[in-house]
Amino acid sequence: MNMSGETVKSAMKSAIATLLASCLWVAAAPPQSAQAQQAPAAVPDNARALPHKSSPYQPVKIPKPAKAFYEAYGGVNNLIVRRTASGNLIRFSYRVVDPARAKALGEKSATPYLIGQRSHAMLQIPVMDKIGQLRQSGTPEAGQEYWMVFSNKGNPIKAGDRVNVVIGSFHFDGLLVE
Repeated sequence: MNMSGETVKSAMKSAIATLLASCLWVAAAPPQSAQAQQAPAAVPDNARALPHKSSPYQPVKIPKPAKAFYEAYGGVNNLIVRRTASGNLIRFSYRVVDPARAKALGEKSATPYLIGQRSHAMLQIPVMDKIGQLRQSGTPEAGQEYWMVFSNKGNPIKAGDRVNVVIGSFHFDGLLVE
């Protein structure tokens, strides 16, 4: 490919002019404040200034199809997640309908977790020195209500939040904290 000398000179002049114009544009930009320079570049300035808006929709209880699924899947119903009066503990309770299916929920080898959908906090059951884990375990009986308590130190999970409870292979998703 042969380019004439004039074509090369005009291409070089155009590239230099573009480079100089971009340098002048950057130099003419107003300097950022020290606070803005320390902020991460990935988040725009206006996103940091806006407060978090809460949803105008009120949370609802577990839908009927979900209740039927949990009853058939885990052998439990009446799933309730409540904060204690102090807010430092969250109680998850359930009623056993089918003891054979719900047997895995009471096993001591299955470690339960409560995961907040908003805060992404993963809570565990506290272990007391003389008492042990704050949960009921053993062979479940039909019609009996069982519970387990999760530590909510620092209050990452608040009333009205949605949480997922994971116990071994069981997942109870989207439960509302009362």
